[in-house]
Amino acid sequence: MPFPMQPADNASLITPFYVMELLARAKALENQGRDIVHMEIGEPDFSAPEAVVEAGVRAMRAGQVKYTAAAGLPELRSALARYYGEHYGVDLPERRIFIAPGASGALLLALAASLNAGDEVLLADPGYPCYRNFVRLFGAEPVSVATRASDGHRLGWPQLRAAWSGRTAGAIVASPANPTGVVLDEPTLGELCEGVAGQGGFLVSDEIYHGLEYGPRCPTALQFGSQAFVINSFSKYFCMTGWRLGWLVAPDSHVETVERLAQNLFISAPTHSQYAAVAALADPQARAELEQRRLEFQRRRDYLQQALARLGFGLSAPPEGAFYVYADCSRFTQDSDAFARDLLEQAGVAITPGRDFGETAASRHVRFAYTTSLERLEEGVKRMERYLAGVSRDSAAPGF
Repeated sequence: MPFPMQPADNASLITPFYVMELLARAKALENQGRDIVHMEIGEPDFSAPEAVVEAGVRAMRAGQVKYTAAAGLPELRSALARYYGEHYGVDLPERRIFIAPGASGALLLALAASLNAGDEVLLADPGYPCYRNFVRLFGAEPVSVATRASDGHRLGWPQLRAAWSGRTAGAIVASPANPTGVVLDEPTLGELCEGVAGQGGFLVSDEIYHGLEYGPRCPTALQFGSQAFVINSFSKYFCMTGWRLGWLVAPDSHVETVERLAQNLFISAPTHSQYAAVAALADPQARAELEQRRLEFQRRRDYLQQALARLGFGLSAPPEGAFYVYADCSRFTQDSDAFARDLLEQAGVAITPGRDFGETAASRHVRFAYTTSLERLEEGVKRMERYLAGVSRDSAAPGF
């Protein structure tokens, strides 16, 4: 009798997205006829601008659906190089730009080019859960660096330096960050880049939410030298999640390595998506439409953070970017997971519990995504107000 096959050891270390369980339950309730207000998933409710869609359709109708070069469509790489020059004042050689199937593909390339088994990688906690899982997949160890709500969960070089060890290979930072919406200003990001480079480590700067900022424009790590890996995507600001298109800017020292990896891992990113992305960067009407959407996200943010504060949630600082509010729910519960599940079942409001984002005060935090209309946010707040009024009368509610 043959021995049963077992999953790979590294694969067994990969944790699930807990929010996906909530999403599945929310969909099941909707199938039963329940109305659910969705504030759990970080996906824009807007579709790609019409000019972008048309460009993708034209490419398909013209038969432009063959493989591109592994590094990406030359027109798109050139457009991105111009984009960095216009928006950040950065002179970026096209050879350093690699088009990938989403920001996840770009992160895979950066870590595959940088990590050895047994390395440690420093990560902000709370932070995006896939960082930890990608690091583990390469046999390396993610090391959480706790951030403080009192300073807006901002991760700076002093915290990384204190956590740096003989096994540390590098760090991953995000600005604007998921789940907190925190933005690293120029002094903070510049000090991070200089500090990590001084240790001989790599820095991955996740800039996927650039464009969705509600104050000064976010700086890019590319403004502070050419040693950082920079990740971005057309998913968030450009509202192209299902087109599966992102990019990686690699240091000169890693260009040849990243190209070999891209050839083997992906062959190429989706071709029609790349033609559509050229329009997203260049079409004036599309860019004007995207700016109006950014302003709409800002209106939603302003409403939701005020409404949550009125309901009694703790907010360390206004989110400066992305489309999330990371809120302290300890006034109501010490178990944010049970709180989120009960809120879904009883009130029909779906949110994300803190345990998806790490360990730092995770049981006392939840994330709200304002990726639905203002009218739906208002409905969700009304439902939460009724729910919380009932909770105050019922100390036996789950998690309380």
